[in-house]
Amino acid sequence: MVSARRILFNVGTLLPGATLLPPVRRVLQRRSFGTGGTESARYCFSVWLRHLVLAEQSGLNTHPRIVAELGPGDSLGVGIAALLCGAHRYNAFDVVPHASLQRNLSILEELIALFRQRADIPGADEFPLLHPPLQSYRFPHQILTAPRLDAALRADRLESLRASLTGRNGADSLIRYCAPWFSAEVVEERSVDLIFSQAVLEHVDQLQDTYRAMRLWLAPDGYLSHQVDLQSHGTATEWNGHWTFSDFAWTLIRGKDTWLINREPKSTHCRLLQNEGFRIVCEHTLRRGNNLMRRQLAKRFRAIPEDDLTAAGLFFQAAPGLARQQTDRTRLS
Repeated sequence: MVSARRILFNVGTLLPGATLLPPVRRVLQRRSFGTGGTESARYCFSVWLRHLVLAEQSGLNTHPRIVAELGPGDSLGVGIAALLCGAHRYNAFDVVPHASLQRNLSILEELIALFRQRADIPGADEFPLLHPPLQSYRFPHQILTAPRLDAALRADRLESLRASLTGRNGADSLIRYCAPWFSAEVVEERSVDLIFSQAVLEHVDQLQDTYRAMRLWLAPDGYLSHQVDLQSHGTATEWNGHWTFSDFAWTLIRGKDTWLINREPKSTHCRLLQNEGFRIVCEHTLRRGNNLMRRQLAKRFRAIPEDDLTAAGLFFQAAPGLARQQTDRTRLS
């Protein structure tokens, strides 16, 4: 639950000129940096391989050449893992530049060791809050074959990756890090094979614009792979209690805290995907019990589908194409 002290602070940030005061700016800046998770190489390893393994199960391309990540957070570790699996270029887009050079270099070396060891994918015992789950956490040898990894982990390629992280590669860099980014024009249209994120889309205010940008970036045979956390993020005692606040109350709770959640339920993401011409080929919904009655919901959420009230998280992979046939869907237990 959000503390009364934090709410009072956030209300204060709405006052004219408040964000210009040094103490207020320092607090907001501190909240903007450090998102958790990707400061760990094993976490990044687990995230990337989950997306890759589920792509194979969905019949999607498991060897994307150009990848893009929304909200990499504390490091570029998940994208580095993609490069270590043979991706040719990685685009990272964030609202705030969290990632540091030293952290990236350290995670790179740890990831190299994990891939050379063909380590198993860290599971729920190590990262209990990481979704989606897998049927098997064994290293995916059938995807990352010996020839593929041998080529991706060549000494000259690893040196090129280190040079890209330190900015020594210039125009030949394997990595493009844009923070902040606010325009779909930062990427050439129809050029990206895979766009992914992990617990990021729930923080994006301009969701419609973001889905439209991803549609423009994606190559005709490319796909999206996103995990979305739909829970209250500590703003309420119930996991779905954030839907009980009126828009006015939510404005006070949020203040100028720009990295708080957008409160959009699962149905919003499904609708935006459909509006942009995507078909969902893989879907996994994390379910939690609902203790709220309809009358407790704020007006804007009172008519949401029943399915939304138990959907605490959503993982989906989606490809361009207007048809949304049941035979194309892979549902995970």
